[in-house]
Parts: sequence; structure tokens; C-alpha cells
Amino acid sequence: MVTNTSGKKKTAVARATVRDGEGRVRIDSTPVELVEPEQSRLKMLEPFRVVDDDLREDVDIDVTVNGGGFSGQADAARTAIARGLVQHLSDAELRDAFMSFDRSLLVNDDRQSEPKKWGGPGARARYQKSYR
Repeated sequence: MVTNTSGKKKTAVARATVRDGEGRVRIDSTPVELVEPEQSRLKMLEPFRVVDDDLREDVDIDVTVNGGGFSGQADAARTAIARGLVQHLSDAELRDAFMSFDRSLLVNDDRQSEPKKWGGPGARARYQKSYR
């Protein structure tokens, strides 16, 4: 059985494919153990801290990530992985465990950066003015 899920964070979109297998997790065709920086790797592996080790060894997960920076991609990948595990195993207890651990494992963060506007260097900041 094959399950396809997705996760988003800012402009990063991750698509995960979960199938029965030997426990391989690949991010963009690279084993997750080789993903750099380490902070991103730890973020992507967070769903497996909640799941039993024997459950991880029963599935293969392939994730493709597009857009965003490394932090946004890591958050999108962890959401896609967690959703894929819940859907593939159709386990309500696992879903509740993810929700109690961290809600963003299953729910996308819809916040976006505000666009820059005229009259200043950023979205809200304005150029200073002096009348002297």
C-alpha cells in the first residue's frame, strides 16, 4: 500500500510517499542520515521520536522538498512524514500522540512573510524624516 501526503511551511512544500519496506527514509533521494545541517536532520526525524522503533522499520519514506530555506524545508518534511505515518497506519492513537507532542506535526503553519511596501526598507518599517 502506498500513501502520498504533503506538508507546508512558508514557501517550502514537501511531498512524502510512504510504503511498506525496511525503514529507509530519504529526503530528495538522499538518506536522511546524510542531510545537512544537523539541526534540519533532527527536525525531520522528530516524528520518529514519538513512533515505536519497530513501526519505523516497517515503512520506507521518500520525501521531495521544493522552495523555501533549509529550516522551512525541514518543518515541511516533518509534517509530511508525520501525516504519512498516520495515514499509512490509519492509527488514531498515533495521531493523538503526535498532537500532544507537537500540533505542527500534523497541521500546516499558514503564516507567510508580509510583502515589502513602498516608503520604507521593509514591510512595516518606514524611512525616517527630519524637518530641519
